[in-house]
Amino acid sequence: MLLTRITAFIWTSIFAIALWFPLPALASNYPPPLSYSNAELTGKDFSRQILVGAEFANSNLQFTNFGDADLRGTVFSGSVMTKVNLHGADLSYGMIDQANLTGVDLSDAILVETILLGSIFKDTNITGADFTNAILDGAQVKELCAKAIGINSKTNIVTSDSLGCQ
Repeated sequence: MLLTRITAFIWTSIFAIALWFPLPALASNYPPPLSYSNAELTGKDFSRQILVGAEFANSNLQFTNFGDADLRGTVFSGSVMTKVNLHGADLSYGMIDQANLTGVDLSDAILVETILLGSIFKDTNITGADFTNAILDGAQVKELCAKAIGINSKTNIVTSDSLGCQ
């Protein structure tokens, strides 16, 4: 009988403490990343949106507008991104590997520590883009250095310096 009363007291005490000192909501305040992987998004407008950690892997993004969007940590792996507007977008810490960036506007974009291996940069505007510590292969660096001009308006980094051009 005494043991039953002690057990009941302990559980009542634990319940009362939990009411006075609730645990923080761990992940409930943070929505999961948006997933647009394998999607057909030709011509969509995502300008000025906050899309941190979103997934656009293997998507068709031709003519899509991401101007001035917050795309930090976003994944564009294997996507078709021809004629996409990324002017002023923050693409830091993202993955844009194996993507077709033909005719893309990357002017004034931030690509700090972004993985860009295997991506195509034909007719890409990189005026004022910041590639600081971006992961590129030697051929990509050579191609981008040939057209690297300008200073990023947000980071004040010279494009050619961020690419390590000689």
